[in-house]
Amino acid sequence: MPTIYQVAERAGVSLSTVSRVLNGKTSVNKVLKERVEKAVKELNYRPNSVARSLANSRTDSIGVLVPELNAPFFGDLMQAVESTLRAQDKHVIITVGRNCLETEKDAVEFLISRNCDALIMHAEALSDAYLLELNQSKLPVALVNRKVDGLPDACTTLDNEKGGYLATRHLLELGHKHIAYISGPTDKADACLRLKGHKRALSEAGLTVNPQLIFNGDYSEDDGKVGLLELMAQDQHFSALVCANDWMASGAISCARDLGMSLPHDLSIVGFDDVVFAHHVFPRLTTVSNPVAEMAEMSAKYILNKVYGQGHEIKQCFEPTLVVRESAIKYEG
Repeated sequence: MPTIYQVAERAGVSLSTVSRVLNGKTSVNKVLKERVEKAVKELNYRPNSVARSLANSRTDSIGVLVPELNAPFFGDLMQAVESTLRAQDKHVIITVGRNCLETEKDAVEFLISRNCDALIMHAEALSDAYLLELNQSKLPVALVNRKVDGLPDACTTLDNEKGGYLATRHLLELGHKHIAYISGPTDKADACLRLKGHKRALSEAGLTVNPQLIFNGDYSEDDGKVGLLELMAQDQHFSALVCANDWMASGAISCARDLGMSLPHDLSIVGFDDVVFAHHVFPRLTTVSNPVAEMAEMSAKYILNKVYGQGHEIKQCFEPTLVVRESAIKYEG
């Protein structure tokens, strides 16, 4: 394996010059920089990552914690983080929290043991106090889709309340007055805010919130199916359904078709997130966009600024938008 000494000898420069070029320093003369880069290429030199980490007390690796791997939503998150960091010669180590407090803590401890320079997390179960202590005492964190008092700059969030409002208002504007709702888990802030937005839209329209038309799900496709069946069992008329994520909406669509319903004529359905399959289900799903990839990219850029001294512009709060397709139509009843 070629060494940094051979690179310096081939380029006819000092070791410190090679080091500055390899570490991306801008203070190197252009001619010398080109000579070093040419020598690196000719020798097929690869910097020793362990030696570099010992020299600058960094590993150029960032830990990423997500709740699960088998959902398109988190796939988009991981892809955005990885591509943003890789463009700056940083790498990711991914762990899964499974929405469980102990599993999330174990994942964090593992990432710390791997000497990650920082953590980017979509953490569900960890408390605000734990995240604050982690950021203050061990290493910087960035949080996707979560707001923690005391970490304002490290959080990227979506206006989930507005998203829930937009979904229900769209159905109201189509003439629907009896609108059912399948919520996400009530112990999750984003789910509670989306439900709050749904209720606000009904209230503004002068309609009373009917608790029998609300089912508390768990964001899974199965709970979309179970939720629709439970709502229909309440013997309460509804012509439209809002689901707090697209997985539950797809489950509700599947269940409705199994029951012989003609969609969207028998039931209009609106989802939330605008994941990749939203425009592949039939009918194509009207939904609320959740720009998780943009939020994840912003979290990665925050870490690049915080840990590596870069100067990216940072945006903390993102706005949802309604994506109109064919799963919701005007009410003719």
